[in-house]
Amino acid sequence: MRKILYTVLILLLMSQIGWSDDKSAAKELLEAKIESALAVLQRKDLVQQDKNKKVVEIVEPIFDYNLMAKLTLGRKYWPGLSEKNRNRFTDLFVARLKAAYVDKLSLYTDEKVAYETPVQKGIKIQIPTRVISNSNSIAMMYKLYKSSKSWKIYDIEIEGVSLISTYRSQFYDILDKGTIDDLLLKLEQPENK
Repeated sequence: MRKILYTVLILLLMSQIGWSDDKSAAKELLEAKIESALAVLQRKDLVQQDKNKKVVEIVEPIFDYNLMAKLTLGRKYWPGLSEKNRNRFTDLFVARLKAAYVDKLSLYTDEKVAYETPVQKGIKIQIPTRVISNSNSIAMMYKLYKSSKSWKIYDIEIEGVSLISTYRSQFYDILDKGTIDDLLLKLEQPENK
């Protein structure tokens, strides 16, 4: 009986160490990418367009855009799409995300990012951060999962509001009243600023 108890304790400790390593690895990856992007944004020798391109090259590998696209349509609409429409929607959705992200890069001044303790949620990890400027602080939560190659971001919360949920709400509104073609047409149009 004692051997079984020791075995269970050792397994529990090892799983905790594994989770701790996962949390550390995910946090280190996110921190390295964000800090590299901030370093590019601080460069005075680059015009904004070059900064945008370099920042996208830095952060793009840690985003799972395909999963994000699938999550925005959810179980309600994704399964019913043809392969062609899935691909078209994903391409348009990713273009929309990148355009919104690049648009925000021009607003950078001298903000800093504070990284808080990652939280394990099943097999996923959430990393709370705060974007700090002189006048305010914005809470952000990066949600990641471990792919076969690395950690990937599948959602971001800004001040408690999920990016995926926000897009899902917008897309469901269009799809509840119309068709996938209506949504695709909407996504092809430039976003209102």
